[in-house]
Amino acid sequence: MKVVVIDKATFERMLSGFKIFAEKVERLCREHEDLGEKEWLDSDDICRQLCVSPRPLQTMRVAYTEISHKVYYRLEDVKTVFPVVEMKRRMTADKGRKCNVTNQ
Repeated sequence: MKVVVIDKATFERMLSGFKIFAEKVERLCREHEDLGEKEWLDSDDICRQLCVSPRPLQTMRVAYTEISHKVYYRLEDVKTVFPVVEMKRRMTADKGRKCNVTNQ
């Protein structure tokens, strides 16, 4: 274990920098929330929502973001690529059936 000692002025500059960073992140989050870009789902969530297996998401050209080796999709982007799947999902839901897609 290492102990690092810094002077008070350095600590206060660091703390000020963290506060500025946090304010920027909060501002960016508010801006993106206003644009309606607040719902990001991972592959398993998308598969459950649309009642599809993971393979179609991998083969279709759907916009995604990767963070720490995990892929996230905006539900709106996926629905534009899979309008037929969404329609079938709704029809199945209207009949009271559950989709049989399970993701391990």
